[in-house]
Amino acid sequence: MPERYETTTLVIPPPLRSDTLRARFTLCDGPIRVNCVVDGDTFWFRGDKIRIADIGAPEIFTPHCRDERQASEIARDRLLVLLNAGSFTLVSGWRDTDRYGRKLRTVTRADRSLGATLVEEGLARRWNEPRRDWCALD
Repeated sequence: MPERYETTTLVIPPPLRSDTLRARFTLCDGPIRVNCVVDGDTFWFRGDKIRIADIGAPEIFTPHCRDERQASEIARDRLLVLLNAGSFTLVSGWRDTDRYGRKLRTVTRADRSLGATLVEEGLARRWNEPRRDWCALD
């Protein structure tokens, strides 16, 4: 009588995306912008202006009040820390650029959105949520 062997299917999960992008970021200052942070949702990387696609952060250049200006500076400074904390990946979405010519990208590290971190810390809102009133405390 022939032997019977049970077969199993081995399922291998896809590998995690390898974060290969890295730079030393500073705050943007002056006309030459290569690797620098503008505000809580915009930065320059290798000479390209990047708009973080999955969040909206308070306005730094046209704030509606003192609290929005302060929140925007905190969000900008936190994004600087997050970008400098290690390598990352830029993920394209359904649109390549916005109406201002900025590249729309989700920024991830270890498959986790840095924008989501800013949202969880109260420094930004998810892009698809209603606008936040950063002046509510004034």
